[in-house]
Amino acid sequence: MLVLRTLVWGPAHGHQIGKHIQRTTNDFLQMQHGSLYPALHRLEKQGWIVAKWEKAPDRNREFKYYRLTEKGRKQLVAEESQWKQMTEAVARVMWPTTEES
Repeated sequence: MLVLRTLVWGPAHGHQIGKHIQRTTNDFLQMQHGSLYPALHRLEKQGWIVAKWEKAPDRNREFKYYRLTEKGRKQLVAEESQWKQMTEAVARVMWPTTEES
């Protein structure tokens, strides 16, 4: 879900995706290469992202840039909905209201 959400802002290569997640979570979440790249391959296999080798605008080398597909955008909506349901359920257990306790 976090990778899909990151790609909403536009194409990015793997290192950029990992750094974006790390920065936006104030270093709480750190994407290790051993989990990030297999996740990118799974997302690509599902058709939720596509990848293409391109030359980086500020460097003289190519990077594999990942882009969100329309199918990926729909999946992101579904993932966000499930995430909201899960966090609300956990919150009800952790901090019950007087009616729920």
